[in-house]
Amino acid sequence: MTYQDTVNWMFNQLPMYQKQGKSAYKKDLSNTILLANYLDNPQSKFKSIHVAGTNGKGSTSHMLASVLQEAGYKVGLYTSPHLKDYRERIKINGKEISKQFVLGFIKKHQKFFQENSLSFFEMTVGLAFDYFSKKKVDIAIIEVGLGGRLDSTNIITPEVSVITNIGLDHTQFLGNTLELISKEKGGIIKPKIPVVVSETQTDTKPVFIALAEENNSQIIFADQEDLINFSTDLLGNYQNKNKQAVYQAIKLLDDSFSISEKNITEGLNNVVKNTNVLGRWQVLQNTPKVICDAAHNAEGLKTTMRQLQKESYQSLHIVFGVVNDKNLSSIVQYLPKDAYYYFCAPNIQRAMSVSELKNKMLAFGLNGGKYSSVQKALNASKLLAKDNDVIYVGGSTFVVAEVV
Repeated sequence: MTYQDTVNWMFNQLPMYQKQGKSAYKKDLSNTILLANYLDNPQSKFKSIHVAGTNGKGSTSHMLASVLQEAGYKVGLYTSPHLKDYRERIKINGKEISKQFVLGFIKKHQKFFQENSLSFFEMTVGLAFDYFSKKKVDIAIIEVGLGGRLDSTNIITPEVSVITNIGLDHTQFLGNTLELISKEKGGIIKPKIPVVVSETQTDTKPVFIALAEENNSQIIFADQEDLINFSTDLLGNYQNKNKQAVYQAIKLLDDSFSISEKNITEGLNNVVKNTNVLGRWQVLQNTPKVICDAAHNAEGLKTTMRQLQKESYQSLHIVFGVVNDKNLSSIVQYLPKDAYYYFCAPNIQRAMSVSELKNKMLAFGLNGGKYSSVQKALNASKLLAKDNDVIYVGGSTFVVAEVV
């Protein structure tokens, strides 16, 4: 198989949450443990930081990797989902895993994967851990895929765990209250391993404290500590809470890693250069200004729309698409009523149809037209927008993936 054949096989033959939704979610770690044992437990051969949360975990993971790279370490980074190429999920010092390594790994172990009906996530986590082990990284930043307690990544014993903001997302898997969701996310807290929580929330704080006490783990609420004033090249005011968590997590590494304040400053200011992160308040052009952001749930969009309203513009244009299980009533209150919307559907199986999206959004009082693709919607917005207007592209990671 070629590289593309290999990736297509992984996508099409095995359940993957991004494409299929609930049917891809396994409430069990036994397959991951089976795979890890088969691969000779690569996850035990490198140090790690585990990052969970509803919003901010991707940005936080990239910031952590960037700071550690600035300190001179060889840093693995595992994140999801990818925007353009599967290999974005697995990087060392900002460089994606090679096509050859992906190809060789699947070819060598395909029979085992098929015999044990391993999911896309399980295979990908196995690949990442095997790659980081073989390449002898000094440390790897491991972002949880979904939830925490039952996520395939949750077989590592990290140096520190980080939990970012908790919001109502993926409720069909994780529960429909913040308490239930935080219990799932808090499942990454390990015995005697410190945990940093980026945001103190009334509903989640008691859950995290109880889990930390149960595990005899030190717990730090980053927003309750002395606030740092470092800047970052990841734009958006919402990065402030992520920065605080990164700083506290880095401080907890003092015993085993040498990281200076300069490393932290340089790391936070060079996240894009060091990690090649995409889709985080990314400015695609300046005249008219086009911004895209991967925020896709109520908590994320609330913060991102607040940031958008601070932009200076004559008219606001929003290219918008979602997945078919999106509860629009939970997000519509945060969407600007004075914008013109270009409704579209990302090119995936799980996309909400443009007609359904438009009808629902018009019923909520938003104004706009429908377009047959994300690119056509963006092109139409550029034709209509004046130089001093702003165009925002978002609603789904998969919409952003088609424009970056």
